[in-house]
Amino acid sequence: MRWPADIIVLTNERMDSLMRHRPAWMSRVGLVISDEIHLIGDADRGPALEMAIAHALSAKSPPQVLGLSATVSNAGEIAEWLGAELVESSWRPVPLAEGVYDGGSVHMADGSTLDVESSIRGPAVDIGVGAVADGGQALVFANTRPLSMSMATKASTAVEPMLSREAAARLKDASDRIVRENERTEAVKTLADLVKKGVAFHHAGLSQPCRSVVEEEFRGGAIRLVTATPTLAAGVNLPARRVVISSLMRFDMRRGMAPISVLDYKQMSGRAGRPQYDDRGEAIIVPGNAGPEMASGYIGAEPEPVESQMLNARAMRIHTLGLLVIRAALKRSQITDFFMGTLAGRQLSKSEIDREVGSALRVLAKKGMVSSRGAGAAARHIASDLGRLVSELYLDPDTATEFLELLDMASDKRDHTLGLVHAIAECGEFYPKAMPRERDRENAEGLLDEHGGELVYEVYSNEIAKSTLALNAWVCEETESSIAAAHGVESGDLHRMRERAAWIAHCLARIAAHEGKTGLASEADELERRLAYGIRRELIDLTRVRGVGRVRARELYRAGYRDRKSLAGADARKVGRISSMGKRVAEAIIAQAGQAGARRR
Repeated sequence: MRWPADIIVLTNERMDSLMRHRPAWMSRVGLVISDEIHLIGDADRGPALEMAIAHALSAKSPPQVLGLSATVSNAGEIAEWLGAELVESSWRPVPLAEGVYDGGSVHMADGSTLDVESSIRGPAVDIGVGAVADGGQALVFANTRPLSMSMATKASTAVEPMLSREAAARLKDASDRIVRENERTEAVKTLADLVKKGVAFHHAGLSQPCRSVVEEEFRGGAIRLVTATPTLAAGVNLPARRVVISSLMRFDMRRGMAPISVLDYKQMSGRAGRPQYDDRGEAIIVPGNAGPEMASGYIGAEPEPVESQMLNARAMRIHTLGLLVIRAALKRSQITDFFMGTLAGRQLSKSEIDREVGSALRVLAKKGMVSSRGAGAAARHIASDLGRLVSELYLDPDTATEFLELLDMASDKRDHTLGLVHAIAECGEFYPKAMPRERDRENAEGLLDEHGGELVYEVYSNEIAKSTLALNAWVCEETESSIAAAHGVESGDLHRMRERAAWIAHCLARIAAHEGKTGLASEADELERRLAYGIRRELIDLTRVRGVGRVRARELYRAGYRDRKSLAGADARKVGRISSMGKRVAEAIIAQAGQAGARRR
């Protein structure tokens, strides 16, 4: 792989994955910058970042490594691991004032008090509206999506009368853009209505075009108050004069409802204060049932130390196999020595790390992904062809094993659409995992009645997740608005689901081909495209023409153009009349179809 660039911007996972392909340019990298280096402490994404840095540090000519974070309490320990000089600064472009709401007033840490004009909207909304009334903007964090929408609706009646004519006109245009550029789900319609009133909500369920409009108009000052889930604090730079944290509790998949971490609080409060606009930023906690004493404990507290998550079983499976792909034929002691160069090696004992390395090697050998030459301490461990493929696909070996078992049970000559979609949605790599609702059981029963013959193994209705329902509806060409209405999966979630599912289908196709299951490899390959485009099988060939998506492909198919061959010789005037696409677009599509046909011949 060649990169015609001097600067490459990658996700942690992409960087770690590229290491396994051993690109030649990697040896020429002179500087690695890790933004938000505290993410090493994240149970899901942390190990990939830690391994990417460890590989960089262990190179023959290691690059300089620069780690950046605003929320690390054990920065000295991380600097020592990186072999870096620690540079600390408490400077902030806008001073931060923190406070806690209690009994109708906000008690600031500096001893001052802010009076709150109370209403039936609730204290969090009232505090946010107060900032708008004083000429500022407010960002109100809610712990659920429905609550963020509810709070925005309540705030809109107070904020709308404060808008200038110019702002109202600008927001009318922004609202029209939201409606024009997105399918009209209930969330989109609600958002468009609120934006006209100077208020918006922001969460991962919204499509990227919706989120972009909200962010643009908030930064421009037209939208005065935004309610958001905490995901905004971690990924979007959207400062406001006043940040309101409406609850100190959050749902966690592992722990249920639990108090937020100090690091989470720091991420949210860090959004307070707009440089060049505000003299100070204000971060205010509305503690609710947690009580003001608990809330006060967050103010001035140090974030939790960053702790390596490397030694969980999943991470060790993935990264031990990855290491054997990058550096073939290693002894167990050499593998242990490498992991001693991670942050885990600084925080844990060598015996602990060696024990986990041994466990990972045994699991990988049992799965047929690693073999050994020699015996005892002198044995060298080598990734098998299957192991190399699994590692280069960046799959958990457990997921690969599940797919191998699935392929063994499946027929090479039958439609398995639902069975493959279900397997993809249930595997560890798939996200977002959508929580089921009571009505989803009925939807699942209907799906099994209609498509049960496509299953590879028996599945009951209570084992059909909302994700499976949504993805199956997508490849059956249902619209985003109908999927949102029927299954409660919003456009932003559906986009991430189908993108992730298409990648997993690609992995499944590669594994099937490796195992000689040509029919299943072809079916999984087709499913990858169906998931990417949201189409039934008969439209696959048409979507290989540039400029033809799910809607245009279906229109062409209905008009009698069933594939690229039939489209290549079409009359541009006739094609142009289909859905009023116009002669120029039709000519471009026909030309593309002709070129594709020529390549096939």
